[in-house]
Amino acid sequence: MSQSTTPINIPIDRNNMSSRTEVAAHLQPETQIEDIGPPPKQRAYLWIIRLCSVVAVIGLWEVLGRQVNPLFMSYPSAIAVAAAAMIGSGELGTALVSSLSTLILSFVIASVIGLGLGLLIGRYRAVEAATDWLVNALYSTPLVAVIPLVILWFGLGNTAKIFIVTILAVFPILINTISGVRNVPSNLVDVGTAFAANEYQVFTKIILPAALPYMMTGLRLGVGRAIIGMVVAEFFTAITGLGALIVKYGNQYDTASMFVPIFVLMFLGVILSLVVRSLERWAAPWRFTEE
Repeated sequence: MSQSTTPINIPIDRNNMSSRTEVAAHLQPETQIEDIGPPPKQRAYLWIIRLCSVVAVIGLWEVLGRQVNPLFMSYPSAIAVAAAAMIGSGELGTALVSSLSTLILSFVIASVIGLGLGLLIGRYRAVEAATDWLVNALYSTPLVAVIPLVILWFGLGNTAKIFIVTILAVFPILINTISGVRNVPSNLVDVGTAFAANEYQVFTKIILPAALPYMMTGLRLGVGRAIIGMVVAEFFTAITGLGALIVKYGNQYDTASMFVPIFVLMFLGVILSLVVRSLERWAAPWRFTEE
């Protein structure tokens, strides 16, 4: 005899189920992201230490600077007075605009040349064989020694300054980019090739992201070299810019006024380095996950 089973229909209260689901969701603990950085109190404490250090150095400089002949050393209050006078006359602003225009244009040119040529040299052996001797020769040459020749070629105008700054800034960018491409793990390239990726896809999807941290480091180092090149170029041309102000007031033995463009260059280097650092955090955020 066959025994038939009758299905049992159990009524389901869907409203009750939805309410239970909501209650269970509220009872689950919320996911919290742990902040692995220093606690807020510790960060505030560190900033207080930095502020006290700055105040102590400035105060000590003010006291000791007044004991030295102003021909050889100045002090912060005198430098502040000289800065106010230079700002009021417009001399500092004009020199800063002239230097910044040269610096930004030269750095953009150096970045384009350094990044583009570095990617090609690091990726293709034929390009490396054709250019490595020239890169090594120019990088080993003290480029300051060729500045008189550059002035002979381009004169004392902005063209000579742009050329000098570009030459000094391009090599950190170029060499770091080459190192970044050469340090790409070969297994990543092999995986891309195994999945039938063409050369353009391997270059843009594998090599470029892997070399990006090296490229950003090269840009950060190139900013410092560009500022050095700008000052050196203006020392030799001595027509416009912050370097020309240093030469002018140095020849006049006005130490307080001479310190003003020096401090402007210092702050300019710090600000530009922070800008490139922020750009690096935006372009390669995975590099800072362990900091």
